Amino acid sequence: AVVLVLADRWRRGAFVFGAATMLAGVMRWALDPDQVGVLAVRSKGFDVAAMLVVGGMIVTLAASIDPLGTD
Repeated sequence: AVVLVLADRWRRGAFVFGAATMLAGVMRWALDPDQVGVLAVRSKGFDVAAMLVVGGMIVTLAASIDPLGTD
């Protein structure tokens, strides 16, 4: 995502970052507690909900902004 933003593709970078955040939420839900590592911040339910909501908001925002002639 950072490479895309630095390459002046900020919408794609934001989309990738949001999708990665949602993937982290799914992984937090699917993995065992001893395999989670740094994905565990609070309780499992809070972590999953927070990552899915924030990732979904970022993806929605990236998809809804007019590209203004860019890719």
